[in-house]
This record gives sequence, structure tokens and C-alpha cells, in this order.
Amino acid sequence: MPKRVLQGTVVSDKGEKTIVVKVERRFTHPVMKKTVRRSKNYHAHDEANAAKVGQTVFIEECRPFSKTKTWKLVEDKAAAVVEAGEAA
Repeated sequence: MPKRVLQGTVVSDKGEKTIVVKVERRFTHPVMKKTVRRSKNYHAHDEANAAKVGQTVFIEECRPFSKTKTWKLVEDKAAAVVEAGEAA
């Protein structure tokens, strides 16, 4: 089964080797028929502390690093686009 890859914006890089990424999804509301935006924060592992607040990054599902951290930062954006294309 392929690993999920999500795109989001870094909202915090305060933790050691940890970033918080806000991922926004859009969908049509079943009753109102309007486009609704929902966002969720994911804690991701950043080994090199490379990501900074405001950057757009790709994160990939992985083994649990801690209680809340089950995603990791994808270093190569081109590889993430290819992986996301294969998963779709």
C-alpha cells in the first residue's frame, strides 16, 4: 500500500527535529453545496531542522516517531510530486 503524501504550510518549527504542518482540504458541503475549507495540523519529523515557518512542504506517512509524530518531511520536492502522482 502506498504511503500518503500531503502538502501543507509549516506553522511551527519550535520543536527539536519537529515541525507542525497545516494541511488544508476543500470539499463541497453536502447540504449547502458550497465549497468548505477544513484544516488540520500534523506533527512531522524534520531530521535536519531544515523547514522554516511559512514554507510549503510535503510530508509523508511513516512509522511513529513519538505519540503524536507519525509523519516525516520529504526532502526532495520533485520526488514528492512523483509519489503523489503515483498514489492518485
